[in-house]
Amino acid sequence: MSTTTCQVVGFLLSLLGLAGCIAATGMDMWSTQDLYDNPVTSVFQYEGLWRSCVRQSSGFTECRPYFTILGLPAMLQAVRALMIVGIVLGAISLLVSIFALKCIRIGSMEDAAKANMTLTSGIMFIISGLCAIVGVSVFANMLVTNFWMSTANMYTGMGGMVQTVQTRYTFGSALFVGWVAGGLTLIGGVMMCIACRGLAPEETNYKAVSYHASGHNVAYKPGGFKASTAFGPNSRNKKIYDGGARTEDEVQSHPSKYDYV
Repeated sequence: MSTTTCQVVGFLLSLLGLAGCIAATGMDMWSTQDLYDNPVTSVFQYEGLWRSCVRQSSGFTECRPYFTILGLPAMLQAVRALMIVGIVLGAISLLVSIFALKCIRIGSMEDAAKANMTLTSGIMFIISGLCAIVGVSVFANMLVTNFWMSTANMYTGMGGMVQTVQTRYTFGSALFVGWVAGGLTLIGGVMMCIACRGLAPEETNYKAVSYHASGHNVAYKPGGFKASTAFGPNSRNKKIYDGGARTEDEVQSHPSKYDYV
């Protein structure tokens, strides 16, 4: 699969997943009334994250929003927060990924910038998908716990006879929508992270060759350089003997035969 195809497919999967997360958060059927023991009923109850509804056999449905925040269970508030955080992260990463698409050119944007934006959006999509999956799973665990507690409370009293009948709730359609949407967002984020490697430009190593400008009679010192010439105040006097250049030190160290005459 080419880099562009992987990026576009990841973008589309993340877009569908984000739309599913928004739909699941706004749905009312997170928990529905269990009709196993009472299949024929005149009232059907179901609840969501924001309101609870009652549907009568005549087809009339009445929904009542939750007018309190502190009175709600802590787990329900946690699920709300996780879904909202997932939607916000998904929306931000969606905007970033639009500008990071390889098929879209905006000004003189380099491939390295697109690669970084693709990686950032992919990581944010992964976090968004995990938030949705964790939020739905927490709500499902809460339903399972309440279901078995309600079942145990139904059969109490002497002789195992039914003393109280409580309404039990089971999984609603919003839970399955949330699981699928979170999975699509997670897969889309992973594909965009994989596509980032193909967008990054390959690094080229150049071998640097150092060279020095050659100079005539130039002596380099740590404090700088000084050109040594034969002319200067510190230069020694030279004397020429027999057509060859000799200094006074050389003459004194190697006496000739004429010195003894």
